[in-house]
Amino acid sequence: MSTSIASLRVGERGIIEDVAFDNIPLSLLEMGCMPGERVELIQKAPLKDPLYIRVNGSHLAIRTETASQILITKV
Repeated sequence: MSTSIASLRVGERGIIEDVAFDNIPLSLLEMGCMPGERVELIQKAPLKDPLYIRVNGSHLAIRTETASQILITKV
């Protein structure tokens, strides 16, 4: 069952299945937000934006709107 990074709870992990390439910044793709990579939600900011994730060995801060465009399968 696919869901998005935005729906993860802190500490949950998933594998990126699909990325809306037209709607997310190129920099995220360059940092490893690609299909097949593992992702973990590290922290949510107090107002739930941005989200702090770990992907491809890097810690990234991404907007919730962007995170909803990256589909994952929970593991």
